[in-house]
Amino acid sequence: MRNSIKYFGIALMMAAGFQAQAQEVEGKTIWDRDLPNFRENDQRGINDFEAKKDTDTEFDGVQVRLGGASTIQFQSLDHESDAAELQNLEANFNLATANLDLDVLLYDGVRMHLRTYLSSQHHTEAYVKGGYIQIDKLDFISEGFAQGLMDNLRIKIGHMENNYGDAHFRRTDNAHSLHNPFVGNYLMDSFTTEVGAEVYYFSGPWLGMVGFTNGKLNQSTAGDGETDPSFLAKLGYDKQFNEDFRFRLTGSLLHSGHNYGRGNYLYTGDRAGTRYYNVMTDVDGNGPGFRAGRINPSFKNEMTSVMINPFIKYGGLEFFGVIETISGQDKGDTDTRTYNHYAGELIYRFGSNEDFYLGGRYSTVDGELDNSTDISVNRFQLGAGWFLTKNILAKLEYVNQEYNDYPAGNLNNGGQFNGITLEAAISF
Repeated sequence: MRNSIKYFGIALMMAAGFQAQAQEVEGKTIWDRDLPNFRENDQRGINDFEAKKDTDTEFDGVQVRLGGASTIQFQSLDHESDAAELQNLEANFNLATANLDLDVLLYDGVRMHLRTYLSSQHHTEAYVKGGYIQIDKLDFISEGFAQGLMDNLRIKIGHMENNYGDAHFRRTDNAHSLHNPFVGNYLMDSFTTEVGAEVYYFSGPWLGMVGFTNGKLNQSTAGDGETDPSFLAKLGYDKQFNEDFRFRLTGSLLHSGHNYGRGNYLYTGDRAGTRYYNVMTDVDGNGPGFRAGRINPSFKNEMTSVMINPFIKYGGLEFFGVIETISGQDKGDTDTRTYNHYAGELIYRFGSNEDFYLGGRYSTVDGELDNSTDISVNRFQLGAGWFLTKNILAKLEYVNQEYNDYPAGNLNNGGQFNGITLEAAISF
């Protein structure tokens, strides 16, 4: 208990340092301007999923919103394995990460988004994560063009984060972590950025989406001419019944056809890296690298994933769940293998503006490592957070992860890691 209090004090000091930097830029108009059809990066965006549809807007010239995020962690984790001697982990700071966002209202109902990772665990150099153009009106063709249709319709096109499931709305995206109540993401981190298009239809509490991508994370015209596109879809119901009670339920599908051994990226698409640095790495440096702690089913030939996400909020109490099944084949497989992913998190937010929260998350994955070996992995997380302002968050997390039934010689055989991580973050 004494160590937990000490660690949380360190997190507050880290966040206070960030706050001093944020106050230097507070009040600059370019960072304060709200955009229509936009999910806020700060505390206001918590429990938002798809950006709210808003067609009652007026266009007064090109509007630029400069945003970003900065995050750092203090990590104190231990790990063990029956298969190998693991490297020593010390309690210390991780590399600070940073994002830069540009959101530009180009015309009435037409917005561009671009996110750049300025620094991340896997790439310390700056590189573009992705971007898209979002169309909520067709007034650029002529004023009021197809207004009756566009009151309910949205089109997104780009090399972008694809909208499979609801879990990616609650994950940490490199430095942007204010919408994630915990430090780590999910055991199976369904996230990828591919070139494609998505079409949405909103009608009251109902929403639907269909889309496709070219199935490639790294874009190139060089190839064998046999690129199969990926298909994705979502159907959901989201209603605020009264001031205290909200219910949302969505089902999502992603199918990736034959990729001829090149790979499907839904569970390997995050190039920024995990929050659990260096865990399950042996003394020779062998291990999962920047994906430490995550489970990848390794379906490089074809894959079908289905995810169901319930979300319930009553007053300050909220529940979010993941029910997911993934089936497919690796390039050496002759039979289809299956993985199942289940997660549930319970959060209680309190304070005058819900500036404080406590929560827990349990995740489990079971699947066929190969055609003869079934494995499972369990993770338990306890978290607490304090929003010093709507843009500044201090987090404390305890995590325990266990690997079960991995074969002898596999680094995860008898594997486990646990400990405490502190995180201080700004997003604006």
